[in-house]
Formats: sequence, C-alpha cells, structure tokens
Amino acid sequence: MEYKNKRIWNLEDGIWNMELPKKKIQSFTDLEVWREAHNLVLMVYKTTKNFPKEELFGLVSQMRRAVVSITSNITEGFARQGFKEKLQFYYIALSSLTELQNQLLIAKDLDYLNQTEFDDVTLQITSVHKLLNAFISATKKHV
Repeated sequence: MEYKNKRIWNLEDGIWNMELPKKKIQSFTDLEVWREAHNLVLMVYKTTKNFPKEELFGLVSQMRRAVVSITSNITEGFARQGFKEKLQFYYIALSSLTELQNQLLIAKDLDYLNQTEFDDVTLQITSVHKLLNAFISATKKHV
C-alpha cells in the first residue's frame, strides 16, 4: 500500500499543516517534532517581518538563526547512525529552542510584537519543547 502525504497550506497563518498516515519513519519530515518545529520557523519568520528595520541584523537575525537551528539539528541528528550522536544534535536543538524563548521575551519587552503574536509563538514553542523532550527521552532508551 502506498501512502501519499496530505499537505494543506493554511493561507491565513502561512503554515503547512501536514497530515501523515501512521507509517514507518523514512525521512526527517515524517517526524512530528520536525513538522511542529518547521511550523515554528514559519511563524518566527512571519512575525519578525514586522520588526523595526534597525533590528534586521540584530534581533531578527538572531531569532531566525536560532529557530532554523532547531529544525536543522533535528534533521542532522536524524541522519546520524549512533544514538549518542543523535542525542547530541537533539540537545543542541533544545538549546536553540531555549535561546529563541529568551529572544522572544526581549522582543516582547521592546514592544516589537503584540500580546497575541507573543502568545501564539510561545504556545508553539511550548509544543515543540514537549515534543523534543519526549523525542530525546525515546532516543535515550537506545543508548
């Protein structure tokens, strides 16, 4: 039986909602933690688009690099063979997620985003954090 990925583009939020049937994980894009982190990337890029121009090479750049680091390290860890190596990259992703939380608080305190934007991104960060912690715990069982 062949499965086809069902991808729905949410125009209002600019986020891919991926509905994948239960199947063997063959690619990092099959990982729920990666998909939710990818949605976070899109949210951060959309949100930082409205930051002041003088922050383009400051906070905007830092936030975007941190959020991309999350998905990049999940991806790189997925490609590694040994579970200890995998964990190393997943922990780096977790560190980047925490870094992003700090940067988001700074952006809110500087009034670069409103309460709704802050709450939406914070909710997504919390979701990714829970998934990543569970993913790390599951990987640790193989070490």
